[in-house]
Amino acid sequence: MRFESIAFAAAVCGLLAISAGVTNAQEVSSQPRPVSPRGPLTAGEERTVSIFEQASPSVVFITTVRHVRDFWTRNVMRVPRGTGSGFFWDDRGHIVTNLHVVRGSQEAQVRLSDQRTFPATFVGASAAHDLAVLRIDVPADLPDPIPIGSSADLLVGQDVIAIGNPFGLDHTLTTGIISALDRSIDNDRGGVIEHLIQTDAAINPGNSGGPLIDSAGRLIGINTAIYSPSGAYAGVGFAVPVDTINRVVPRLITYGRYVRPALGVSANDELSRRLLRSLGVEGVLVLRVAPGSPAQRVGIRATQSTVGGSVLLGDVILAVDGNEVTEFSELTEILDGYTIGDTVEVTIWRGGEQIAVSVELAGA
Repeated sequence: MRFESIAFAAAVCGLLAISAGVTNAQEVSSQPRPVSPRGPLTAGEERTVSIFEQASPSVVFITTVRHVRDFWTRNVMRVPRGTGSGFFWDDRGHIVTNLHVVRGSQEAQVRLSDQRTFPATFVGASAAHDLAVLRIDVPADLPDPIPIGSSADLLVGQDVIAIGNPFGLDHTLTTGIISALDRSIDNDRGGVIEHLIQTDAAINPGNSGGPLIDSAGRLIGINTAIYSPSGAYAGVGFAVPVDTINRVVPRLITYGRYVRPALGVSANDELSRRLLRSLGVEGVLVLRVAPGSPAQRVGIRATQSTVGGSVLLGDVILAVDGNEVTEFSELTEILDGYTIGDTVEVTIWRGGEQIAVSVELAGA
């Protein structure tokens, strides 16, 4: 028994000695380690930091509210609807965002990077492009708008930067490349948004409406949608190109809606194919010409029915500025690339001959 007590005491003393040794060792090595000098940032890092510092003040956080009337009390309650991103378009307080960010709301609040918050008024929208314009009363010290770039000369593989407010985390920066160009996706209303930029820069819910920026710090698109079975980032995002934004937004500010450049003609693709099949002609058969329209002013002829019930074919539009058209949607899409007041050369088929007429486009 005495031997066991002695052995136990020795073991305890050994553990205490080890513990004391560990404690002493910890005390010796508990000082903070010296910091290793980092050295300068890489050229790419410096460029990204500079672009973010210059562009992020122009990016805003948008919160929307809808009004709900209580069934029993008939009181109107303000219910938060969602959040999104936007960016200043000019020095008059106009803010560009996606239409789906503000659709269905009765109020919108805009918070700037310095945390000032302003109520926003709705200016106009284009569902075909998922674009909307808001406006806030202009403070004296608005941030500068992001410089406008071009999307017509973009190349797959270019570096891009996205700034937005994913999941309410304001002014978040993500980077990536242009993954593809000229993509088309379905929108939430059964239509199609065309000519989109595809990017792998991380875009999540709340990024919608934020700017997509190139490595020169220029605006090249507005982040619009993601492809994701889960609803979160999956490496495939889409942005409306800046050439479209720069064409649509001024019309939204001026007219409150998107006014398309048009010839003033109407057509039916199925009827066109049926009536033109025997003639071996492919194009857009003009069924009607609107009174006072550009088409009427230059003498474009509509299809007519005679007293005997036969059909007198009108002009067939074959091309606009050399771009062939076989369907009315193609004609509309080509004209969408012009501005009201532009003059285009329209090639038409009339009675077996091709003729060209110059038409000044008007709004429709």
